[in-house]
Amino acid sequence: MKKVILDLAVTLDGFIEGPNGEIDWCIMDDDMDFGGFLSGIDTIFYGRVSYDAWGNFQPGADAGPAEQQLWQAIHGMQKIVFTSQDRHDDRATFISAGIAEKVAELKQQVGKDIWLYGGASLIKTFIQEGLIDVYRISVHPTVLGSGKPLFEDLKERIALRLIKTNVFRSGVVQLIYTPE
Repeated sequence: MKKVILDLAVTLDGFIEGPNGEIDWCIMDDDMDFGGFLSGIDTIFYGRVSYDAWGNFQPGADAGPAEQQLWQAIHGMQKIVFTSQDRHDDRATFISAGIAEKVAELKQQVGKDIWLYGGASLIKTFIQEGLIDVYRISVHPTVLGSGKPLFEDLKERIALRLIKTNVFRSGVVQLIYTPE
């Protein structure tokens, strides 16, 4: 069965973006092997705002071959967009109701795992509904003091089991958990 993997950068103080939506604090080290992560994924879950911002993003002409290849891999995947709006787009499937049922159906399909990309509202829904199979959280050595927290408005405590830790040259520490 496919797994839903939340792969996300957070600051040391637990924010996924700054107070103005900024993510300029995110570090991409070559030793993070993001391409390796992507090779195990064939589907990406987006919220509408994140899809509009990143779902069809094309790097500039000055982007290096590695970045070009990364975005080519991302755009080759199935894209599912969860939104309350009535939307249609040939590059994605839009879901406006029945999130838990649709996720269960997609997890039963043959293929690779699913990346829960976000945004914040979609991630919050997936956390509250218990739809995440793996939390792959990369803690960046930055403290913002305010912004959008990863965990907020929880209905109940979430018990997680640490299954792996990765430490990168930049000081980013990746913690991989599964729900207990």
